[in-house]
Amino acid sequence: MTAWRKSSRSGANNNCVEARTEGDGFQVRDSKLGDGSPIFALKTSDFTSLLAIAKGE
Repeated sequence: MTAWRKSSRSGANNNCVEARTEGDGFQVRDSKLGDGSPIFALKTSDFTSLLAIAKGE
C-alpha cells in the first residue's frame, strides 16, 4: 500500500480526493475527512475511467 496522494489542483483549502495504490487496484477517499473518510476500492480499469471522466475526456 502506498501513501495517499492528493491532486495538485486541490487548492489552498485541500478539498479534493486522495488516491493510493492497493494491490492491483486503487483506493480513493475524501481529503476533507482524512482518516474518517470512507474508502472506495477500485479496479485499475475503473480508476482510469474515473480519471478520464474527471478530466472531461
